[in-house]
Amino acid sequence: MIGHPWRVGAATSLLILSLAPRVSAAGLTSPEPLVKAYELTLEARFDEAERQLKSSCPPAPQPACDVIGAVNDYWRLLPNPEDTSRDTALLGRINAAIASTEAWVAREPKRAEAWFYLGGAYGTRVLLRGLRGQYLSAARDGKRIHDSLQLAISLDPSLGDAYFGLGLYHYYAAIAPRAARILSMLMFLPGGDRAGGLKEMEQTRSRGLLLRGEADYQLHLIYLWYERQHLTALRLIEGLRTQYPTNPVFYLRLAEVQGNYVRNHQWALQTYRSMLDATRAGRMAMPALSEVDARLGLAQEMDALCDSAGAMEQLNAVIALNPTAPYAALARTHYQIGIVHDHAGRRANAIASYQRAIAMNPRDDRLRMREKIRAAIARAPAPRVCR
Repeated sequence: MIGHPWRVGAATSLLILSLAPRVSAAGLTSPEPLVKAYELTLEARFDEAERQLKSSCPPAPQPACDVIGAVNDYWRLLPNPEDTSRDTALLGRINAAIASTEAWVAREPKRAEAWFYLGGAYGTRVLLRGLRGQYLSAARDGKRIHDSLQLAISLDPSLGDAYFGLGLYHYYAAIAPRAARILSMLMFLPGGDRAGGLKEMEQTRSRGLLLRGEADYQLHLIYLWYERQHLTALRLIEGLRTQYPTNPVFYLRLAEVQGNYVRNHQWALQTYRSMLDATRAGRMAMPALSEVDARLGLAQEMDALCDSAGAMEQLNAVIALNPTAPYAALARTHYQIGIVHDHAGRRANAIASYQRAIAMNPRDDRLRMREKIRAAIARAPAPRVCR
């Protein structure tokens, strides 16, 4: 539940034999219905996940459903992360989950899974605060995550899912910039361990019940951005796209790794094409938004492959849709049209498209589009030579 930046293994010894919640000898109480809800979240079937949670607690403890419900709402943000319209409601739900799990640990301070879910509740708030650049508040919650999960593991070392959040904390605390490390010392935050954190997260991939898919998602980001192991990141995100083919986030992440890091534009083109095909066939969640993202991605890769006519076809199709989502969709479209015109040597057309992009860009400019557009207007790029 700590991951943005969560398949399930059999564990029959952990299953509940009655509808009344009880504490397992080790691990989580009644994990199967919670696992199903989490899987639905990763498939971007968010409403179905909510329905599943309503029948999961009992037999699972209610605070567990409170936390996973907040996680489900956080994942709703990820296909369009710059949209802040859901933030207030999500923060309220996360805070309610924190209150619910804090009451649980107060009632049962020696119950490992209560501390595990408390760490997960704080972890979800860290994700939202990190997404919105609220790093000081996120750092304060980081200590609560660390302490809660450390206690969960001390009470039950077999609780494989708890190692995921602890590993994330240890890893990021180790690689934080010097300024952040000074801040951590001033706030008395526990220190980091880069290798140890990776090992703990890998442990969840093999031993966890709830968080195997989440661990793969976070690890792909770590291997991509910090470890510079692009093929490892590619393998992890490709596995998630295969396992959860209805979630547009995994297509977008896979295509980004293929095109921007592995530099295989043909692979990225095929990923975006399969995303568009799935959307038009009714097999993709959030189809209207997913179609726009797929077409923008196709246009970018076609332009990189010197197919300017194909790129313009996709971009004109987006304009015809007149989308309100994803964020800044039309501004992004006109900016890309300008790039295609510039690559084809049509400078006047490019300038006109850049100016349309500025006019359509949202005022809060969460993608910092104005900076990109003004840089494009200021430069005089040479036309691309294609063979």
